[in-house]
Amino acid sequence: MTHELTADPLASSSSNSTASGGWWRDAVIYQVYVRSFADSDGDGVGDLRGVRERLPHLARLGVDAVWLTPFYVSPQADGGYDVADYRAVDPLFGDLADADDLVRAAHELNLRVIVDVVPNHTSERHPWFRAALADEPGARARYLFRPGRGAAGAQPPNDWESVFGGPAWTRVPDGSWYLHLFAPEQPDLDWDHPEVAEEFSSVLRFWLDLGVDGFRVDVAHGMVKAPGLPDIGRGAQATLIGTEPLPFFDQDGVHAIHRSWRRLLDSYGGGRIGVAEAWAPTSERLALYVRPDELHQAFNFRFLNCPWDPAAMRTVIDESLAATASVGAPTTWVLSNHDVVRHVTRYGGGARGLARARAAALLMLALPGSAYVYQGEELGLPEVTDLPDEVRQDPAFHRTTGQEGLRDGCRIPLPWTGDRPPYGFGPGGSWLPQPADWAPLSVAAQTGDPHSTLELYRAALELRRALPGLGSPDAGPMTWLPSPEGTLLFTRPHFACTVNTRPTALDMPAPGRPVLSSSPVETDGRTVLLPADSCTWWAL
Repeated sequence: MTHELTADPLASSSSNSTASGGWWRDAVIYQVYVRSFADSDGDGVGDLRGVRERLPHLARLGVDAVWLTPFYVSPQADGGYDVADYRAVDPLFGDLADADDLVRAAHELNLRVIVDVVPNHTSERHPWFRAALADEPGARARYLFRPGRGAAGAQPPNDWESVFGGPAWTRVPDGSWYLHLFAPEQPDLDWDHPEVAEEFSSVLRFWLDLGVDGFRVDVAHGMVKAPGLPDIGRGAQATLIGTEPLPFFDQDGVHAIHRSWRRLLDSYGGGRIGVAEAWAPTSERLALYVRPDELHQAFNFRFLNCPWDPAAMRTVIDESLAATASVGAPTTWVLSNHDVVRHVTRYGGGARGLARARAAALLMLALPGSAYVYQGEELGLPEVTDLPDEVRQDPAFHRTTGQEGLRDGCRIPLPWTGDRPPYGFGPGGSWLPQPADWAPLSVAAQTGDPHSTLELYRAALELRRALPGLGSPDAGPMTWLPSPEGTLLFTRPHFACTVNTRPTALDMPAPGRPVLSSSPVETDGRTVLLPADSCTWWAL
C-alpha cells in the first residue's frame, strides 16, 4: 500500500485549525521562487502572472499559503535579493497590477500570500547608495562605510568575509570601504540610522495595504553588527554561520527591530505574520526570534541540515520543540529551499535519495508545527548538478575566491507538462536549462499516478487537514516509543508515525492501522514489514 484515503472516524474536524493561536501555527507554506515557477510571456523567466495562473496547482496540493521570493525592481545581481526599489515590481516579473491580481486570486482560493522583505542590504543601484557613492551629505551614514587599515587605508577595515566568498568589504574611489556581507552589489545598511527603520516601516505598510498576509524576513539575524566591528581571527567564516557566535550575525540588537515590526503587523489584524530567516548557533538562540512580542515563525535550519540518521533526527526534533515551547511558539520544519541542495540529492540521489526524501516529507508533515515546502519537492525533483559554467548565475559561483556555488541547481524552472523542455514552463525557453529526462517528473505526468511523489504530497496534506493529531501543536503531546534500531516511532493523539532509516526492510509490531506510507507496506494487522527508507502514518 502506497497510501490510502478513506473516511475515518478520527477525522472529527474538516481542518486542523488551532483554536489557541493563529493560522500559521500548523500551516503548510509553499515557497515560490518566482523566476522558476511559471513564465507567462515567453521570455524564459517566471513572473507574477505565471504564478497567478498556476495557483490552482497549489490549492489542489493543499497548502495554506504561498511565499514569494523578491519580485521588486532589481539589477538581479543576486536573484532579486539586491533591491533597488522596494515599492515597485521589476518589469521582468510584471507590475503592481499583477501583484494586486495575484494577491486577490490567491485569497479567492483561500491561499494567503507572504512576500520577501530584504532589510539587511539594498542594491548598489538603490537611490540611497547612489547618493552615498556621490558622497552627498549624510548619505553614507545609512550604510556601513569605514576607513581602511594599513598604509594609506589600503586594507579592509576588518577580516570579515562575504557569505559568497572573498572579503566583505569593497573600496570606493575616494578610499573608503563599505560592508557587504553578500555580493559587492548588496551594501549593508546601518540600522543604527533612524531613517533606515522609518523606511522599512513604510515599506511594510505599503505591501500590507496591498493585502499581503505577511513577510519572510531575509537575513533576519544580520541587520545589527557588534560594536566596533571586531575581527573574527579565522577564515572560512561562512562555515561558522549557525554554529558559532559571529559579530555580524545574531546580535541581540536585531530583536528590537523585530519587536517593532510585530507591533506594526498586529496593528493590521487579520493574522498578518513575520517569518525569520535566521541562523543562530543554538535552538535556544533561534527561539528568541519567536518570543510572544517578536516574529511568528523562524526557519528551522537544523532540521534541514540533519543527516538521515534516527538519533540525529530525534535530537534535532526534541531540541527544536523544547526551544520553541519555552517561548510559547510553534516549531517550523523545512527540508529544502532556494539556497540549498535539494534533499533528494542530499539524501544520496537516485532511487534511494527519492525514497528518503519521500519519507522525510511525511515525517516533516507529521511533526507538530508549521511546514515549508519548496517548489518542486512535491514532484521529487533532484538537484541539477551538471549545469555548464557559462549558464550559471549564482554570484557565489562567479566570485573567484568564493565558495562552490550550487544554488543554481535547485532553481531550475519547474516541469509542468509535455515530453521535452521547457515542459510547459512558458511559451519560450527557460532561463536555466532543464534536464532532458524530466518529463516523468512533470505535474501532468504525476497527476493521477497513486505511486507518484505529487500524489503522495496531496494525500499527506489532505490527511493533515483531516486528522486533528497531525501537525497541530495544540492537539496534544508527542511521545517517543521504543522501536528497533534504525527506526523512529512516535505517537500523538489517535495517531502514530514510524520511520525506517535502514537500507533494508524490517518486521515490527504494527502500531495501528496504516493510512499513508511513503513506500508500500505489508501488514497483517499485528505485525508490519516496514520498507527500507520509509515513513508510515498510522491511525490508533
